[in-house]
Amino acid sequence: MPEAARALLGIDFGQRTVGVAVGHRLTGSARPLDPIRYRDAAGLSTQLEAVLGRWKPALIVVGLPLSGDGSESAMSRQVRDFAAGLEACYPDIDIRFQDERLTSHVAAERHANRRQQGRARRSDARRLDSVAASLILESWMEDNPESLQR
Repeated sequence: MPEAARALLGIDFGQRTVGVAVGHRLTGSARPLDPIRYRDAAGLSTQLEAVLGRWKPALIVVGLPLSGDGSESAMSRQVRDFAAGLEACYPDIDIRFQDERLTSHVAAERHANRRQQGRARRSDARRLDSVAASLILESWMEDNPESLQR
């Protein structure tokens, strides 16, 4: 499959839930997928393998949770370890990071706005991590338009 036709995935890593989104190169937009809920590393690995097998991404953008001043945090280090594991298991997939500050907040605001407008569904709240993943991926695509042409 030509690389330009391969998907882009966004990931919002969490200790119990991983938000996942698929990106569209032509529009620069991303769509949330069902989040991955897990109890242990084996469960996460199995579910991630299924997502990666289905979408066959050329690139994964992982949200990097930095402190307000831009410095690394304990969670940043966990995310970097998670990404290193992805790189080790999937060396053909390009892994990038994107500052994720405020994405969870924006995702929650979007959900609250949809509720006020009467357009929110019960499942929307369970997908907030994946909405955050879509925001992370859209932000990366906006910051890196030249990468969308490959």
